[in-house]
Amino acid sequence: MTKFLRSAVEKTKNHYLKKLVESGAYSDNEERQLAKLTLSELIEEYKKSQLKPTR
Repeated sequence: MTKFLRSAVEKTKNHYLKKLVESGAYSDNEERQLAKLTLSELIEEYKKSQLKPTR
C-alpha cells in the first residue's frame, strides 16, 4: 500500500510541476527548485500562478 501511495504522490507532484512550467509561471531552470517542494506547496504555487499574469 505504501508503494502505491508514494507513487500516487510522485505522479501528482510531476503533474503540477509540468503545469507550472508549461504555464510559464516558472522556467525549466526553476523546475529543480520546485521539485523540492511538497505536494501541498506545489498545489499552492499552482493556485497562485493561476491568479497572476505569466512572466
